[in-house]
Amino acid sequence: QVQLVESGGGLVQAGGSLRLSCAASRSTFSITAMGWYRQAPGKQRELVATFIRGGTTNYADSVKGRFTISRDSAKNTVYLQMNSLKPEDTAVYYCAADIFGIRYWGKGTLVTVSS
Repeated sequence: QVQLVESGGGLVQAGGSLRLSCAASRSTFSITAMGWYRQAPGKQRELVATFIRGGTTNYADSVKGRFTISRDSAKNTVYLQMNSLKPEDTAVYYCAADIFGIRYWGKGTLVTVSS
């Protein structure tokens, strides 16, 4: 089991940047995949960016070139650097981690991008 705590959300103008952090309560060594999802009002939750064990990263097409996922294994933390933010990036951003076939979720952090 793992607890995930997100931080770094907030209100930003279009074109601005934010960095989200997700701190895991245990070593990320046993985590097979970890990353970020988002859910906008009235829409389904969607993948934003993830690390897969072995170093592979996946990004949603809508954020490629603007968002970067990174990690600090010593701090059991994953980051999402979001640049060139657009109003359509407004959503609750959730951290997720897969351990032995079970997906764990954080409570989410709200990102609001004003036009």
